[in-house]
Amino acid sequence: MAVELRPAPETTLNKASQAAVRALRLMGMARRLPKFPVFLLLLVLVIPAIFAEVITPYGPLDSPQGIRGRLEPPVFAGGTWQHILGTDLTGRDILTRIIYGSRVSITIAGIGIAIAGTIGVTLGIIAGYYGGLVDSVIMRLVDISLSIPPVLLALTLATVLDPSFRTVIIVVGALLWSIYCRQVRGDTLSVRTQDYISRARVSGASDVRIMLRHVLPNITNTLIVLATLQVGFVILLEAGLSFLGVGLSRPTPAWGLMVADGREVIIRAWWVALWPGLAIMLTVFGFNLLGDWLRDRLDPRLRQL
Repeated sequence: MAVELRPAPETTLNKASQAAVRALRLMGMARRLPKFPVFLLLLVLVIPAIFAEVITPYGPLDSPQGIRGRLEPPVFAGGTWQHILGTDLTGRDILTRIIYGSRVSITIAGIGIAIAGTIGVTLGIIAGYYGGLVDSVIMRLVDISLSIPPVLLALTLATVLDPSFRTVIIVVGALLWSIYCRQVRGDTLSVRTQDYISRARVSGASDVRIMLRHVLPNITNTLIVLATLQVGFVILLEAGLSFLGVGLSRPTPAWGLMVADGREVIIRAWWVALWPGLAIMLTVFGFNLLGDWLRDRLDPRLRQL
């Protein structure tokens, strides 16, 4: 028995096409508005760090109840509303220290990435623009830096120097400058062959002016994405060094130090290490999502997908 195939009604096709258009629009809006990572960053890191004195009733080193209030559990585990996330070994409020710890992480990430980026971008533009012997010397230094295991280099520098804020900044700069240099050098090699660079040379522009006015603006998008993605790495690096005792020193409210303190009482007071560890995880996750979104938005090749 032959089966007659009939075309789908026009109304069905219209509804299907409209649904497809709506789905594409929703996907486009989701890519344009990274609500989750931005909201996460603002909620967990930026806003509390800026308004720490207003949000928290205590200071990062305050112990309101003294030694009697040590290891108080969170409010949902039998604690009080005065210490929502509980207290640590000396009776300090964990939520307060996490909020002040976000300020420490932002400061270290900002200063460290700025220093590493300045060194790496400067050397990368010089190597890519001039080429030849200058390029060879700079890139051999980059190869040497990248050949050293990051953890080994970080531990070596942190052990030689005293545990301090300055030490962590030096470690971050020593680890990240080569990454910027290699990336910027590759972008500069492609930019310097453009016609507007040749016209700038013909018009009498100096090399410094060409690098600052024509090369640097064309690699800014790459630098923004790279810096955003490296914030999470810096936070993990600082937390790891502080956890090992070669980063920041006590009683600084650093997330790595808080996790290290909670390690001693992890069985009977799990909240001391859990909350700062969760803050590290969510912050790094949020910055990685934000960096991926920026890469999709700022890269012309990915923007058309």
